[in-house]
Amino acid sequence: MSRADAESYAEWFAVLADPTRVRLLHTVSTSPAGAMRIGDLAAALGVSQSTCSHHVELLRKVGFVVVDKVGTASMVSANAACCTGLPHAADVIMGTLAPPPCCPDDLPDDVTTRPVTDSDMPTVLAIYEEGLATRNATFETTLPTARQLRGRWLPDLAWVAELDGRVVGWSAIAPASARDCYAGVGESSVYVAAAARGRGVGKTLLYAQVMGADHAGLWTLQTSMFPENRASIALHQSAGYRTLAVRTRIAKLEGVWRDTVLLERRSEIN
Repeated sequence: MSRADAESYAEWFAVLADPTRVRLLHTVSTSPAGAMRIGDLAAALGVSQSTCSHHVELLRKVGFVVVDKVGTASMVSANAACCTGLPHAADVIMGTLAPPPCCPDDLPDDVTTRPVTDSDMPTVLAIYEEGLATRNATFETTLPTARQLRGRWLPDLAWVAELDGRVVGWSAIAPASARDCYAGVGESSVYVAAAARGRGVGKTLLYAQVMGADHAGLWTLQTSMFPENRASIALHQSAGYRTLAVRTRIAKLEGVWRDTVLLERRSEIN
């Protein structure tokens, strides 16, 4: 670990050494509105506005919260990147990462997976279009054709998930590079229909994906996602992916710079 990283991590944990600041960060992060006025935040914590402002400023300096002026009010929101940066820092400091899970025992009984077929593609595209519409799933904004989408994937490394006889999600692996030395590195995608979320579809698809990748001889799976997509980050981490970095302002989506979180799963058998 470099001295610069050690100094940054020490500053992060020093700021969180105060229980009021820990409660403040939790309160803001779990706010249904996504942001809170200083006065409302102070009331929720049972402290004065001046005390609250002091703690907010310390959290802002290290990047845990963002403060925006809306009229005369100061609105405090959590920095989405910090939810991934902190676990990564802990992993680096401890010098170890949890081994990739092998065989989860909590996969839903009513969700099944199978290889994708041409007849699945209209539904696959519809599910992908839902993801595009959120503007938190991909930088792509125009729906590709079925041929274009299938052309991106490695042969035999795409699956759909079925629930109650309907296709409700899909997963695929694309080559990460055209260079021969990276032939065992794949770029993974997972999409679940909005109506089927919370049913274990994503977990089941990821299990099929990593087992299929191992069987095909791939040694690394990687994926990038927006830090706002916390549920997907947690889902991938449960499948053995680890957070490598938060890439700041990596590309623009509709004219707005966006960050992405880079995650990777290294096979235990290849």
